[in-house]
Amino acid sequence: MFIVNVEGAIHKDGKWLLIRRSEKEEHAGGSLSLVGGKCEKEGVSSDVLERTLHREILEEVGVSVTDLRYVNSSSFITESNEHVIDIVFLCQHESGIPYPKSVDEVEDVFWLSTAEILSHEETPSYLKENIRLADQLLRGNDSRRLFDD
Repeated sequence: MFIVNVEGAIHKDGKWLLIRRSEKEEHAGGSLSLVGGKCEKEGVSSDVLERTLHREILEEVGVSVTDLRYVNSSSFITESNEHVIDIVFLCQHESGIPYPKSVDEVEDVFWLSTAEILSHEETPSYLKENIRLADQLLRGNDSRRLFDD
């Protein structure tokens, strides 16, 4: 069984919104990250990924986003041996000033350019890849297809 996690690569004025995860977080505490969280059990439901992402971003950093576009998906195993499917969406900042609204999950917020993220010594390799792909999609240079014919 997998946990399904969604993350938003939130873009505004040439910069990306990143957070430093709280040290209290069980997985990747203290690391730089996109904003997001786990999907909850809802029974029969539509747009669950998108609604989860909107909810998590609002709960964690107090902002609203629009124009969600699929970037990529991956899987990983947490330190506590939980299997996770992670889906990243490109989002445009719509409203609100980001701040660590959920202090148990978010220690700090940052607006950084693509170059700053890619060169930052604390940026995990998977985050660099997610930002690189989101940046390509934003610029219309995405040559990947969601499904092969």
